[in-house]
Amino acid sequence: MKARKPLLSNMTFHLMILPSLIIVLIYSYGPMLGVLMAFQDYRVTRGLFGSDWIGLDNFRTLLAFPDTLQVIWNTVFIASMKIAANLIVPIVFALLLNEVRLNLFKRGVQTLVYLPHFLSWVILGGILIDILSPSSGIVNQGLKLLGIEPIYFLGRNDWFPFVIVISDVWKEFGYGTIVYLAALSAINPALYEAAIVDGAGRWKQTLYITLPGIVPVIILLTTLSLGNILNAGFDQIFNLYSPAVYQSGDIIDTLVYRMGLGQAQYGFATAIGLFKSLISFGLIAISYSMAYRFAGYRIF
Repeated sequence: MKARKPLLSNMTFHLMILPSLIIVLIYSYGPMLGVLMAFQDYRVTRGLFGSDWIGLDNFRTLLAFPDTLQVIWNTVFIASMKIAANLIVPIVFALLLNEVRLNLFKRGVQTLVYLPHFLSWVILGGILIDILSPSSGIVNQGLKLLGIEPIYFLGRNDWFPFVIVISDVWKEFGYGTIVYLAALSAINPALYEAAIVDGAGRWKQTLYITLPGIVPVIILLTTLSLGNILNAGFDQIFNLYSPAVYQSGDIIDTLVYRMGLGQAQYGFATAIGLFKSLISFGLIAISYSMAYRFAGYRIF
């Protein structure tokens, strides 16, 4: 008796993934047809296939747009600061938390720092606006007690990028800590026992055993994060910024939103988004090749 063909023998499993496949095709691949607007003078009344083709004019407009360089700089600066901070802070916190021997306290702290990860920026944005309010915010109230004038953290260009970075770290470092705690748990305890016999203290153990033990994970996460160099966090900035801080807080994603939905320049906004996507694709390809080269990580 001949064996059934693989497709027929696994038909039940194929049918199980069919709804998910349809959803992906509709919501992930279907909208990619809208990329055509980047090469059109798109008009809603004429539709995607009725609008005039203008070639690369939208991209030429992008390169000549006075705010393009500033927006790109804001995006790269904020994203780079986020990547660096979200690598350093979780590592340091994981090392400190790893030294705690009281498991109940350790798990309680871990839960508390992990909790903000599950909150949306709509909620956290409202909290930050209240906390940093120049008139009634608890931060500025504390500054008044110290004799310092109130600071409009969300309305000054010199403060806004750093507020974005610090608040993002506050939200996400608990999630990153879990990854490093898992890496720390994989280190062979016999290495620490041998170090103690040799007279090494906690600092020496951390320097020569703990850190080298998690270096592959650090390299992997660092290289993979390079693909996010143009993702500065639309949802966070959109909920916190205002026209007063466009100079330092306007990023590519918020520019796409304002040009597209705000000013109905759909072709120009699509060109900006496509420009970002192409650069991001190149950075992701580079980051994955580096991850394979330095950390042995590969998808396939």
